Amino acid sequence: MSGILYFVPTPVGNLEDMTFRAVNVLKEVDYILCEDTRTSGILLKHFEISKPLKSYHLHNEHQATEKVITDLKNGENIAIITDAGTPGISDPGYLLAKAGADNNIDMICLPGATALIPALVVSGLPNNEFLFAGFLPQKKGRQTKLKQLSEEKKTIVLYESPHKINTTLEQIREFFGEETKVSLSREISKKFEETKRGTINELIEFSKSKTLKGEIVLIVNNSI
Repeated sequence: MSGILYFVPTPVGNLEDMTFRAVNVLKEVDYILCEDTRTSGILLKHFEISKPLKSYHLHNEHQATEKVITDLKNGENIAIITDAGTPGISDPGYLLAKAGADNNIDMICLPGATALIPALVVSGLPNNEFLFAGFLPQKKGRQTKLKQLSEEKKTIVLYESPHKINTTLEQIREFFGEETKVSLSREISKKFEETKRGTINELIEFSKSKTLKGEIVLIVNNSI
């Protein structure tokens, strides 16, 4: 009988966001896949979880997936976690989920921490329908993607890094227009969590006035 593959969310900041169920699952599986064994080792030590850690990241997931599927078929229960948030959401995990589905493996994704939902809720922008676009392309296809998104009437959710945020905001103004409403959230669930809302011009001024740190979630809407 095949084992179960668990996708287990981990805190994006505050360790208290780890669920009781997530801790119990990680204590019960045969081993845990993670992006960085050092980062995940700290998390597991905090929750007194003693299970083998195996690397599973963007650079080895193609090779590692076959071995994981074999272990699952042999009856092992396996969990995958990332450095922060829910596996498979702009993080490694999709290829494994696809392989699991293709091989009729039982898969369970636990509900838990993710950055996009808190940022969307506190943005004050329409959230009955939204489009999660993740990270924009680094170079090739970036302008094409921005043009495509600018024609979208739904609220858009983007992830961005601190050193690219000024460029991205400038490009949003260029493609979406100066009346575009934007909410910027950073350091979600951490001590210095911050959300700034306003027009794209106001957000550009805010971003340039200080050095932003931490992963950033942008909520964008140019239809209101």
